[in-house]
Amino acid sequence: MPVVDVHTHIYPPVYTELLRSRDKVPYIRSFPDAPTAGDRLVILPAEDTASTSRGRPIGSEYYDIRQKIAFMDAHKIDISVISLANPWLDWLPLDEAAEVARRVNDDVERMCEEYPKRLYAFGTLPLSASVDKVVAEIERLSTMKHMRGVVVGTAGLGGADLNDPKLDPIYAVFERTGQTVFLHPHWGLPGEVWGPRASEYGHVLPLALGFPLETTIAVNRMLLSGVWDRFQGLNVLIAHSGGTLPFLAGRIESCVAHDAHLKHGGKLERRRDLWDVLKKNIYLDAVIYSEVGLKTAIDASGADRVMFGTDHPFFPPLDTGETEWLSVRLNTRAVQTALRDDQETVEDVMGGNAVRILKLYN
Repeated sequence: MPVVDVHTHIYPPVYTELLRSRDKVPYIRSFPDAPTAGDRLVILPAEDTASTSRGRPIGSEYYDIRQKIAFMDAHKIDISVISLANPWLDWLPLDEAAEVARRVNDDVERMCEEYPKRLYAFGTLPLSASVDKVVAEIERLSTMKHMRGVVVGTAGLGGADLNDPKLDPIYAVFERTGQTVFLHPHWGLPGEVWGPRASEYGHVLPLALGFPLETTIAVNRMLLSGVWDRFQGLNVLIAHSGGTLPFLAGRIESCVAHDAHLKHGGKLERRRDLWDVLKKNIYLDAVIYSEVGLKTAIDASGADRVMFGTDHPFFPPLDTGETEWLSVRLNTRAVQTALRDDQETVEDVMGGNAVRILKLYN
């Protein structure tokens, strides 16, 4: 059974060129006052005014597909399902978004064609465009050989939430075409929640806590607004093993059951509960770095709905000369230890589930 990485990112050349041409967030450039820092990717307004370092370092591993393949070879990964990482295309003007999305998706498709049966992709949507243009791009992606769905952040059309009713035509076309939605966080939580000493702790608080909570909140908005009641065939792959969703599902359902506002509004009748959605509509990646977290994800959704990932090229080794990525080692070990007595299921999580769910090799 092949090893498949379903959570791995690329910034295709057409996209990096666009970011390099900009002088406001988001953008890529080097800074004269830090000549040794190299190119920096700045994607959030708070990073633009940071007192320490702006954004994150970005090297060729972010956009050179040959380095992706080299990483796969070094870590014995047979197939990668690549996707654009944040900030996606949500920041584009309405009149430019659809054309840029087409160019970015064509560039990613070209990369996949260079490495047949090794690369597939989740496409990117022009969510700042009109609904009809977003739907048109989803339809186009469904006809492309290597596309297996789309990646989206936690914001919908024009920055609205994923419970916005205006997204219903978009959810409908996902359901009709059978494309998987890869839901990935972007903004984290507001910076002030980390307190006045947050800069002393690097990026640990927003990445370790902000991203998972952002995802959990977005999914619950979808649940409470009835998205999965209206679109019972909508399938969503949630990054980072569902954020905190598997661990908090029981508490979420208890709070719903005890909420007088929902009861008086008739919203407790005929609703699907989170446990049902987790088992039938939600897939989880295995990017959780521990046996404990992965067991929770498996208990929530089932081992047949969990898929291995690495989050490459983020979290690279920090020591010079180090070649094995800790993220790969920890996520692989988590799968093996959580399922130590069931080698067949280990192989399913490491690749078999992705082959089946995403129809790879077809």
